[in-house]
Amino acid sequence: MLALAVPAIIAAAPNPEARPFGHPDRAQQDIAAALTRASANRHHVILVFGANWCHDSRALAGWFATPRFRDMLAGRYEIVWIDVGQKDKNLDLARRFGLDGIAGTPTVLIVDAGGKPMNLADAPGWRNASTRTSEAIFDYFATR
Repeated sequence: MLALAVPAIIAAAPNPEARPFGHPDRAQQDIAAALTRASANRHHVILVFGANWCHDSRALAGWFATPRFRDMLAGRYEIVWIDVGQKDKNLDLARRFGLDGIAGTPTVLIVDAGGKPMNLADAPGWRNASTRTSEAIFDYFATR
């Protein structure tokens, strides 16, 4: 009997992935440092409430790590990766900035240098980050 070779089909990842979330206990200090830098640089701060276990969080982080995104973001934002565990850590920080908990990850909040939220209504909607196009993500942050 002749066995037919079946070619392996490997789907290309639709987006790069990264794992930027560190220890959850660092979040408070990371936010304070980012707000200080934002004030000095006249930037806004992107607070990404997510986790390394989350595909959508890793997808967004992957795009942010590409040269195109990195260059655009560096001129406008300070970024803080806030580990929320299984959506049970750093919830006090989410509430501090006006979020009513973390329904999905990532939850992406943009705040000004004084900590005032700028996108509360659509911050929770980022839990579909892995299905967004790079252009849609880029345009969102380039126009804020």
